[in-house]
Amino acid sequence: MINDDLKGLLYEREVDSPIARVVRALSGHGAVSASQIARSTGLARSTVSTILSDLKRSNLVVEVETRSPGLGRPALAHSLNPEAGTCVGALLGLDEIRITLADVAHNVLADISMPLERDYSPERATRVVRHAIENLYKEHSLPYSGLLGVGFAVSGPLAPNGRIMRASVLPTWGGIDLKSTFAPVLQKPIFADNESNCAALAEVMWGAAAGVEDFVLFKLDLGVGGAIVANGKVLSGSSGAAGEFGHMVIEPQGPLCRCGNRGCLELYCSAASVVSLAQQRLGRATSVAEVVTLASNGDVGFQRLLADAGEAAGRGLGIVGSIINPPLFIISGGLAKAGELLLAPLRASYEKHALIKRQDLDEAAYPRFVTGRFLDNDNCMGAVGLVLRHSGRLT
Repeated sequence: MINDDLKGLLYEREVDSPIARVVRALSGHGAVSASQIARSTGLARSTVSTILSDLKRSNLVVEVETRSPGLGRPALAHSLNPEAGTCVGALLGLDEIRITLADVAHNVLADISMPLERDYSPERATRVVRHAIENLYKEHSLPYSGLLGVGFAVSGPLAPNGRIMRASVLPTWGGIDLKSTFAPVLQKPIFADNESNCAALAEVMWGAAAGVEDFVLFKLDLGVGGAIVANGKVLSGSSGAAGEFGHMVIEPQGPLCRCGNRGCLELYCSAASVVSLAQQRLGRATSVAEVVTLASNGDVGFQRLLADAGEAAGRGLGIVGSIINPPLFIISGGLAKAGELLLAPLRASYEKHALIKRQDLDEAAYPRFVTGRFLDNDNCMGAVGLVLRHSGRLT
């Protein structure tokens, strides 16, 4: 069976044959040329060509045409057969669970969100995830046997052993073993990482960090998170808490954070803090999208809210820049949709608080600040990427 062949080549750790390396390169990179596969695997071009020919005869690999920007003839590339298997990415968020379904050729087949009460239990989450996946596979007439794995983007630090550490977004999940929670219910390989690390992986695979080896992702959503990528690898830290920029204490006597500390950065620049202030001004419930729209339409008060958030974010990134000094900052999350209304004060604040100033460097060496490509679902896309790149597997 094609699914069984693919599973063995992707996930059996002891299998490191040339054919397994080619299949994993295709899974991790999507449609690529034989020369690209040779570079990424270290195999000879002739070896790669022979393996691709064998895989095409077995129907595990198909040829596809890709176009470069501008005019020119389509280039020939190779991809895993979309019918060879599927994978699921799931976000365990503050008040929702989101599911993205994709195939091994990197085509997104579905993306759904299920609102939940805050502080939902692991038992409730397992039921929701299982039910949602079953329904998606029925709706798309897909066999559940073709599901190669489920990746989880977790809104909190994840230790190497799969246990969720203390987290402000999922406070009731502290100490929960993710594999023992979901594997018995889903009966599939389980992959997981912090949601910001997943967001960084999505930007590496398909977005603003394609081809970039070193960068920092800074995520301004309901909470504030981040990821540090060095030499192409996401740094997790000894307890899985690397990149938790939102919980840098910048005001020791400041307000109490959900994490238990005072004056955390996310209290000053998260989407939740911006929305809370906006609701006071409006006298009614509102959303990040409405705040961004009102500010973009010229409302000075909401522009000030975004500028204040940008200033606080830049202050935090100034600390990060002085420690890590990355060449690229990717700003992600719901607030990033404000564009320059947020980025301009953020960059100015970074310049004010970072050690190295723009005047000290050639322009090409100064850090770049860009918005991410996946502002709505980078975490789920990254969770899909965990499965496709067979990383973050919980053993």
